[in-house]
Amino acid sequence: MSARARGGRLILQSLTKRYPGMVAVDGMDLEVESGEFITLLGPSGSGKTSTLMMIAGFTPPSSGEILIDDQPITGMPPERRNIGVVFQNYALFPHMTVERNVGFPLKMRGLAREEIRERVGAALDLVQLSGLGARLPRELSGGQQQRVALARALVFNPGILLMDEPLGALDKKLREQMQFELKRIHSELSVTVIYVTHDQEEALTMSDRVALINQGRIEQLGRAEELYERPASRFVAEFIGESNLVEGRIDRGNSDGYDVLVTDSGIRLPAAGLPPSQSSGRALLVLRPEKIALLPIANPCRGAVRGTVRELTYVGDFTRYRVELDDGAVITAKRPNSKEVVRAGAGETVQLIWHPEDTCVLSA
Repeated sequence: MSARARGGRLILQSLTKRYPGMVAVDGMDLEVESGEFITLLGPSGSGKTSTLMMIAGFTPPSSGEILIDDQPITGMPPERRNIGVVFQNYALFPHMTVERNVGFPLKMRGLAREEIRERVGAALDLVQLSGLGARLPRELSGGQQQRVALARALVFNPGILLMDEPLGALDKKLREQMQFELKRIHSELSVTVIYVTHDQEEALTMSDRVALINQGRIEQLGRAEELYERPASRFVAEFIGESNLVEGRIDRGNSDGYDVLVTDSGIRLPAAGLPPSQSSGRALLVLRPEKIALLPIANPCRGAVRGTVRELTYVGDFTRYRVELDDGAVITAKRPNSKEVVRAGAGETVQLIWHPEDTCVLSA
C-alpha cells in the first residue's frame, strides 16, 4: 500500500434516523478524534448499525450532519467518502480469488494494474495472508475470510474504517485471536475505527473509548474503566458487567468516615461517591461482585454485612456466591479460586465486606 493517509476526524451533529412508528437514532452527538478506536456498544435495536450505515452513506439521515475533518459529507455518495467498511458476513465475491476481492476497490478507482498488485500484496501482508491470494473464499476458514474482508477495506487507505459486528460469526477462541489482530493492525495504522458490537467484553478490551447506546442515544461515553467503575445510570450499571443494585437512602457523616446506604429494612451498607449535589433522598448503590470479600462470622469486622450463602457456582477461575442478607435481599459475590482466598459453603453464615470507594452511588 502507498503512504498511509491520516485518520479522519469524525463529527456527528444531532444525527437522527426516523422510520415509520419509531426513531432508530435520536439526535446523536459524537466527536471521534483522528486515529481513535471508538466502539458503539448496546443491545439489539439500540441504533448502533443505523448510525454506522449513515456514516458510511448507505442510509440517509432524517436530520443532522456528518462531518469528516470539518467537511460536511451528509449528502455525499458512499464511494466519495474514503471510508472502509467491514461487515459480519464478510460480503466477499465468491467467484473471485482473494487477490481480486482485495483489489476490487482499487480497480473501481481506475488504478494501474501494477499499483493494484503492489497494494494488494501489502494489504495481504498486513493481515498475514501472504501466499493465499489465488484461493477462492470457500477455500478459506471463517477467520481467514474475515481477514480478506479487512484487507479489502484497508487497501485503498481509508481515513475511517467502519466495522459492524465483524467477529460475530467466529467462535470464542478465534474471536479473541482476531481481537488481538485488529488491535495490532490499528496500532500500525493511523486509521480511525468506528466499531459496532453488542459484546461488552469485546468493547471494553479493544476500544480507546466506548459509546454505550440506548434507544438511539448515547447513554455514556468514556474509557472502558470509566463505564465499568463509574456508570452514569442504572442502564449502564446493568449492561456493563455484573452489578448488585440496592436502593435506599444515604446517611452522610458516618463516624467511620464514609457514607452509608440504609436499605428500607434498615441494613447499613458502606458506600461512597454520592454526587455532592444530592445530600438526601433516594439513592442507588452499585457494587460489583468481585469487589466483595467473604469472611468467617467468628471475627466480626467493622462495616461488614451479615448474610447466609444460599448458592455457589464454580466458574473455573472464580466461584459465584449468592448471599442472602438478614432482610431477605440477595447479594452476589465473586471470589477467585485461589488457596489464599477464604471459601464458604452453602448454608454457611458469613460476613460481606468491601471498600466504600469500590461502590458507585447514583440518584434513584
